[in-house]
Amino acid sequence: MRYAIYFAPPPGSPLAEAGARWLGRDAFTGAALTQPAVEGVDPETVRLLTTDPRRYGFHATLKAPFGLKPGASAAALVDRFETFAAERPPFRVRLAVRRLGGFIAIIPDEPSEPLQALADDCVRAFEPFRRPLTVQEVEKRRKAGLSPREEAHLMAWGYPAVFDTFRFHMTLSQRVLGPEGDRLEEAARAYFADILAEPVTVDHLGLFAEPPGGGPFTVHVLKPLAGR
Repeated sequence: MRYAIYFAPPPGSPLAEAGARWLGRDAFTGAALTQPAVEGVDPETVRLLTTDPRRYGFHATLKAPFGLKPGASAAALVDRFETFAAERPPFRVRLAVRRLGGFIAIIPDEPSEPLQALADDCVRAFEPFRRPLTVQEVEKRRKAGLSPREEAHLMAWGYPAVFDTFRFHMTLSQRVLGPEGDRLEEAARAYFADILAEPVTVDHLGLFAEPPGGGPFTVHVLKPLAGR
């Protein structure tokens, strides 16, 4: 199995419900959902353009998916996760729908020091559990084209987008260009407009799990941020 530490709004919250419906799957229950209509884009195309983010579930990555190293246990990971969440305070951040490298995503509308600190601490706190990347996994990451700094992070931390290269994002689509991408972005902005009109409270962390052999990620444990 692989695990990941994500920001995930709690089930029943407006953002969680809107995100799950946009992607067409609820990562808490595994249920398939009917996606909203997008003017000018047929439903099957909308489904295809959300294939990858649907598999991972509605989230923002804080510690990228990792396998457990020899000697590390899932029970110990859960214990560390629960302790970590209990020690971290909640905070609020303004978010907006934007393009990010050709993808459509929900990203911060302004820099957030608490958000950056949470991501940085997640990377460090769960590193002792991470299995080193295989040669194949390293080469797969390199195909995206990495800067020297991203290459260094990949080799040290198993993921290129950490610390100074981290960008918080809740992915809403595959890479999409042209008129379809414009229509999908416009629809996403309208769809999330009311929810993102006010700052979003970052008050839960999710330990997500991917089944052996791959498959959709589901929420293994969800915990509130309970620190002060």
